[in-house]
Amino acid sequence: MILFDCDGVLVDSEILSCGTDAHLMSEAGHPITAEDLIRRFIGHPKKAIWAALAEERGKPWPEGLLERAETLLMERLRTELEPVEGVAAAVAAISGPRAVASSSSLAKLDVALTRCGLRDVFAPHIYSAEQVARGKPAPDVFLFAASQVGADPQNCIVIEDSVAGVQAARKAGMRVVGFTGGRHSYPSHGDRLMEAGAVHVVRHMRELPDCVAFLRRNALPAA
Repeated sequence: MILFDCDGVLVDSEILSCGTDAHLMSEAGHPITAEDLIRRFIGHPKKAIWAALAEERGKPWPEGLLERAETLLMERLRTELEPVEGVAAAVAAISGPRAVASSSSLAKLDVALTRCGLRDVFAPHIYSAEQVARGKPAPDVFLFAASQVGADPQNCIVIEDSVAGVQAARKAGMRVVGFTGGRHSYPSHGDRLMEAGAVHVVRHMRELPDCVAFLRRNALPAA
């Protein structure tokens, strides 16, 4: 069973999401860059990110700002979003059951995957952290996805681009392949994923099928 994160793995959305949030946060008096958000928060649910930064700044965000960020992002997803380079061919080359397990909302997943021609590749097995009690780095969404497909967590391989996602998969007892091929990647990205527990890191989707095949032939436990 292969479980794919969505943002930054299947679709190149992290750069759009973090750019939108950074712009609105800075306008609201909390200067921050997209790069700051990427390094600190990718993989976490958006509400959790905004809540953490509200606590950090010592006061709540202006009323309706998070909702505005969500609206603007959905517009950008519908008009600007592109799939991660090589993802369609890579997914097609990997046999067996697969699912999406993401921190994004189901509505956002539907827009993003449809825009990038990937929704029908995974449907109906598209799962969101909004369906479980805790988002990443808790393991809930990965365990939920595996349960819906009837897969043993120990037999699941997760593809993740975030430290939080790698940590979540490890807590679920799953092996993790780190991915650094999105436009939001940064110089120490792969090192951070390995430190978090990824068993390997791929820099382009063309590398993924061979990596998955190797892991399947060498089915050692995740922990």
